[in-house]
Amino acid sequence: MTSKFRLTILSFFQFFVWGAWLITIATYFFSNNMGTGVQFGAIFSTLAISSLIMPALTGILADKWINAERLYGILHILYGAALFYVPQVKDADTLYYVIFAAMLCYMPTISLSNSISYTILKREGYDVVKVFPPIRVWGTIGFIAAMWITNLTGSKGNANQFIIGGIAAIALGIYSFTLPKCPPQKSIAKGASIIEQLGLNAFKLFAKYKMALFFIFSMFLGAALQLTNMYGDTFLDDFKKVPAYGPESFVVKYSTIIMSISQVSETVFILTIPFFLKRFGIKKVMLFSMLAWVLRFALFSYGNPADGLWMIILSCIVYGMAFDFFNISGSLFVETTTDSSIRSSAQGLFMMMTNGVGAFMGSKISGYVIDKYFTVNGGDKDWHNIWLSFAAYALVVAILFAIFFRHKHDPKEVANVQH
Repeated sequence: MTSKFRLTILSFFQFFVWGAWLITIATYFFSNNMGTGVQFGAIFSTLAISSLIMPALTGILADKWINAERLYGILHILYGAALFYVPQVKDADTLYYVIFAAMLCYMPTISLSNSISYTILKREGYDVVKVFPPIRVWGTIGFIAAMWITNLTGSKGNANQFIIGGIAAIALGIYSFTLPKCPPQKSIAKGASIIEQLGLNAFKLFAKYKMALFFIFSMFLGAALQLTNMYGDTFLDDFKKVPAYGPESFVVKYSTIIMSISQVSETVFILTIPFFLKRFGIKKVMLFSMLAWVLRFALFSYGNPADGLWMIILSCIVYGMAFDFFNISGSLFVETTTDSSIRSSAQGLFMMMTNGVGAFMGSKISGYVIDKYFTVNGGDKDWHNIWLSFAAYALVVAILFAIFFRHKHDPKEVANVQH
């Protein structure tokens, strides 16, 4: 079995163990009347909090003290154990701490999986830029496969989704111990301050107007992404309460499969990014992403399982542009506008602002707003106006970005885009 194939298995299950429940936890939470929107927002915010604190800490451990593949395996086994405990939980407050524990273990494994792959591929003489993307795309396929299994086994509204994820996570943890060794590189300079070790010196970029604006808008877009992950599946599942559609509606029965179109779209749109970057430039591509978020939410607002099904499907297709265009072009902007001495830290700061601060704000604020303004009839959600308000939010962000973010297109900065 070649290393490329073994790393493909790693990538597949890295996201399989997340996709088994990430999109359907809202359906589980609200179907079982476990709490309010504010409480669910707090639970989902644990992904963001974990993204803020754990990757840097585990990065130091893997750099200085423990083999990356061993640390990766230990974290996945602990993550699986936390998921196994979820069926015992009956209230929102306890679920918060269990999911928080799971996320503290899982979130750092995303970057660790990349580090393991890079280390093994480089050591064996592979061209990482050429070989890694086809390996990584299997992560998206794993996420989609998990969503389908959760849906087709009837697990989207019960705790079985966490059992599916837990079994796969523990198996992945054990499997990782068999991978080629990835010993500590001791890449942190001797005598480096804790600020340098954690990459916090990149925060000086906030002193530059353009970079500060970029990171602020990254935060706003991170919030938009969180809204989709939190509420997409439960929105479709709630059509079962509408007499005209009912629980036997195709959209209701296969809501998670329909949502997986979004991930399929990701794999397609990522291939178009070099063309769009070369033709329109980084700023316009980021603006396209923001306008795609407007469409994503607006189409959900007016979609339904009957004559509006095309809107729901088109919304899922548009998601690929909304997600990929900002993440890839944003990463390229950081790559081309920061000093090489802090470039890795700057990329980490970009991810922290999107997956950390932005995701945290999106989780907390959306839960409060939905509870206060869009919850009716003893708990039912006014999804039409929820999605419309999200679309308005994304539109305001896009308009402000177009006005205030100044960046001139230079074809040279995208001439060597590699994907």
